[in-house]
Amino acid sequence: MLDIILLSIGKIRDRNYSDLAKEYIKRIKPYARLKVIELEAVSFSEKNKEKAKEFENERIENFLEKQKEDRLIYLLSENGKEYNSIDFAAFLRDTKPLLLVLGGSLGFTSTMKEKYLSLSLSLLTFPHELARVIVLEQIYRAASILQNKNYHY
Repeated sequence: MLDIILLSIGKIRDRNYSDLAKEYIKRIKPYARLKVIELEAVSFSEKNKEKAKEFENERIENFLEKQKEDRLIYLLSENGKEYNSIDFAAFLRDTKPLLLVLGGSLGFTSTMKEKYLSLSLSLLTFPHELARVIVLEQIYRAASILQNKNYHY
């Protein structure tokens, strides 16, 4: 059984994205232990974007340092390693337990990117809330592939 923590900055505010995220979490439950943890996002203006990003990254680091479980940590970043769905399923199967980090809308500091491994959802950039739905859908797709369910064609 897959064992994944998805750590995310901020809550999903858009009801459509929230409903989709809940649906994929429900679908994932029979195949994986999935825990979604939300850390508070920081409000920012154009003047304090870097400070806000640093503060959010400090929150992530504080959470990761308190983890007592031995988990492989990957940042979800556009510069990370890319997988197709079949290979992502194999990656999840072979990488247990796992902690995926979805940063805030400002992304990760260079320090965080140097410290942790990264996965990419796509070369494209997505709104933060949509990225969470996409990673949940891909976890579900991977689980269905591993269970030989008719979802991925």
